Amino acid sequence: MLNFINNIKEDINSILQKDPAAHSFLEVLLCYQGVHAILLHRVANFFHRHKFIILARLISLMNRFFTGVEIHPAAIIGRRVFIDHGMGIVIGETATIGDDCTLYQGVTLGGTTLINGKRHPTLGKGVIVSAGAKILGGVNIGDYARIGANAVVLREVPNNKTAVGIPARIVDADKTFTSFSAYGINANNLEEDLINKILQEIEALKKASRN
Repeated sequence: MLNFINNIKEDINSILQKDPAAHSFLEVLLCYQGVHAILLHRVANFFHRHKFIILARLISLMNRFFTGVEIHPAAIIGRRVFIDHGMGIVIGETATIGDDCTLYQGVTLGGTTLINGKRHPTLGKGVIVSAGAKILGGVNIGDYARIGANAVVLREVPNNKTAVGIPARIVDADKTFTSFSAYGINANNLEEDLINKILQEIEALKKASRN
């Protein structure tokens, strides 16, 4: 029980550090549905591990009803995981989320096969998955990787890499992310880099069409 309470305190203190809209410990505890989703999942996971499967699934169903976040009770979620906004998030049965990860609204960690076994993604430490992103299958997402908004990830993403697009592809050179960045947008101006690359590709297509 003491460990459970300490984990909740860790979660809330982590949110206070990451979210400028969070003003107090009590506000986060009472008003952040992401905290409620993680808390209820830990209860459901406890019962699932002790083979009270139906009870665990009922708690998971209640979690979805009250928070809009669907987490299978068998999913493994690490410490200080931040579910921001949360509505529409789906986390599958064999998904694993490492410590200090952040998931935004509309994220799916889904399976692509009916075969028993590892069907859902594994997220390393400090991964940021931006709004609407879909990570599908038993792929590994490396430590401190960034997944862009609405990306569809079907393959492994190495440590410290950023993946965007449908299907997702790696877009940045070697970079090391040392701090949290909201929605995975970092101080290296990733959005500016992407715009410049798109403009270059458009210009190349124009030249090709003239020839």
